[in-house]
Amino acid sequence: MIRLQNLCKTFWLKGSRKVVARNLNAEFPSGRCVAILGRNGAGKSSLMKIIAGVLNADSGQVLSDGTISWPVGFAGTFHADLTGVQNVRFTARVYGVDSAQLIHFAQSFAELGDHFYEPVRTYSSGMKARLAFGLSMGIPFDTYLMDEIGAVGDAAFKEKSAAVLKDRLRKSGAIMISHSLNQVKLLCDSGAVLENGNLTYYEDVDAAIRHHQRNMS
Repeated sequence: MIRLQNLCKTFWLKGSRKVVARNLNAEFPSGRCVAILGRNGAGKSSLMKIIAGVLNADSGQVLSDGTISWPVGFAGTFHADLTGVQNVRFTARVYGVDSAQLIHFAQSFAELGDHFYEPVRTYSSGMKARLAFGLSMGIPFDTYLMDEIGAVGDAAFKEKSAAVLKDRLRKSGAIMISHSLNQVKLLCDSGAVLENGNLTYYEDVDAAIRHHQRNMS
């Protein structure tokens, strides 16, 4: 369960006030895959960062009775001067998981070859994305946060990524941001629409999609 309690967040951009969260109160049940829908600039990614704990709310709080991932595939978690394996080992220690198991999973998943032992600053964006996704999937979280994930690589790698993600979602919940409604329908069973700082939660993802489409029409 993840509960948003009296959550408020406002940004000031070039003298303009942008409200992301206007006293939000919502609860995402355990084990559900929830889509966060909204137009560009609605604040979906900012809300996800608040849930992840990497962005502070102005007031209110996020409560959870389980573990929450960082946004899946977010390569910004890497230290550029450390090697791939050093970054994975450090993450394992932070999250209290077995280093050897996580290193094995991330190395075999990302398919980086010898680059796994080179500094991340030498990686291409695709290499960083593959390692970031593998690292995210290698740790068992109760809820995965997914912000516009898109598998990189050839067809075989994309198929492998989709299979691992589906396997994780059999045992865990997720909160997902995606502009692909086909992906939302495929993975999510409930949804929430963010509009003008207000969040409306729907048990049925199709109802959330209809609300979002009305906003966009």
